[in-house]
Formats: sequence, C-alpha cells, structure tokens
Amino acid sequence: MKLINMKGFGLLVSTVLIMASAGAYAGESHMADALKHAEAAAKSDNGKEIVEHADKAKTHAKAADEHLDAGVTSLNDAIDHAKMKHVDLAKKSAQEAVTHLKAAQ
Repeated sequence: MKLINMKGFGLLVSTVLIMASAGAYAGESHMADALKHAEAAAKSDNGKEIVEHADKAKTHAKAADEHLDAGVTSLNDAIDHAKMKHVDLAKKSAQEAVTHLKAAQ
C-alpha cells in the first residue's frame, strides 16, 4: 500500500514540475535570450542601454544555470529510480531532465 502511495505522489510531483517548467517554452530559451541581450549590450553606445541589456542577459544566464542544475538532478533521479527498477518514475525523471535542459539551451 505504501509503495503505491509513493508512486502516486512521485507521479503527481513530476507532473507539477513538468507543468511549471512549460512556461520556459513560451519564448526563446534562456541561453538564446542571454546571448541576444549580451550582444545588444556589446553593440550599444549608450551606458543606460548597456546596463539594461547586460542585466537582462545576466538574469537569463542565471535561469539557464538553474535549469541545468535541475536537469542534472532529474538525471540523477532517473538513474536512481532505474537502478531500483522503478521504470515509470525513472522515465518521468528523465522527461523532467529533458524539459529543464531544453529550457536552459
């Protein structure tokens, strides 16, 4: 009984995380946005614009880094679940990793 509840809870958490990460697909990826703003800062002759674009680039770069960290965590979870023969949970963790890694690009 307890294993079934843990599986259900794991699936619920996975679903919530995937849905929360879906917002990353609304626009470009964080790395694309970081690069776009960094290039705009590098081309600007206006100090205020440089600050604005560099700040936005930094924000997106940090978000990409957080997604990379979350992706690695999800991959570790996938490995752990697979070793315990929890194939469904391993697949869900791997899918979470895909979502985070795509968001980080």
